[in-house]
Amino acid sequence: MRCGAAVPISGTTATAQSSTSDDHRVSYAKYGPWAVVAGGSEGVGAEFARLLAGSGVNLVLVARKLEPLEKTAADCRELGVEVRTLATDLVDSSAVAELTSLTEGLEVGLLIYNAGANTCSAEFLDAELADFQKVVDLNVTTMMALVQHYGRPMRERRRGGILLVGSMAGYLGSVRHTVYGGVKAYGRIFAEGLWLELREYNVDVVELVLGVTRTPAMERVGLNFDVPGMRVAEPADVAREGLDHLADGPVHVAGGNAEDVARRSDPDRPKVVAGAHRMMQRLMGLAK
Repeated sequence: MRCGAAVPISGTTATAQSSTSDDHRVSYAKYGPWAVVAGGSEGVGAEFARLLAGSGVNLVLVARKLEPLEKTAADCRELGVEVRTLATDLVDSSAVAELTSLTEGLEVGLLIYNAGANTCSAEFLDAELADFQKVVDLNVTTMMALVQHYGRPMRERRRGGILLVGSMAGYLGSVRHTVYGGVKAYGRIFAEGLWLELREYNVDVVELVLGVTRTPAMERVGLNFDVPGMRVAEPADVAREGLDHLADGPVHVAGGNAEDVARRSDPDRPKVVAGAHRMMQRLMGLAK
């Protein structure tokens, strides 16, 4: 059976919506002179790129879709920085080698891993293991390879930053996210351990946990952003929030969702998991 469309998950209800002023400016130059943004073509990834370019950080942008990748690169070049691009699927066996070759000789002071979609949104027994393996490869295997490659020089220089984009899906199990939720939980624990290992070397590590965010990817899978009480974040806001909290690791929950994350950690697992499932059904327009 083929996998369904990639579907994100949050199911958060709003209490207050924060906004970020357009004239807010923070210098991210300490993480330069180069940053690698995996998943840097649109949505939150593109906003990361624009913020960094506005602060004078040169960019290496990696994404699967060439057209939005080149558009974001052009936008960033207009801000006066150098931009290199690589159009590749990060689940391909050659992707890591292609990227590390492209960045050879560059001093990469920041790695942002934003390429963590759910590429197989099917119930676990209804898809092939090979399809679920791609979810693992994208969210775990490739991420670890890039963190190790770029993290080692940061540790030697005693300067740098690693931002891993996570998901509230990693806090509980859900239908059609059996594997995706698991890899997102792994990503959080990985970030916490890495933060401990690198904090003595002045290398900042944070997992930026996202809830429902108004990205092109979420729009393509048909999420209903108009569910009453649903908290929906804007890509520019969460990208700025992530960069501003890079030094506040190991985990930062974006978009005002910290209380929701705390509720998802409640020991009454049947109540929490079933409740989040009902909210997700509403979000996808499937609730009866």
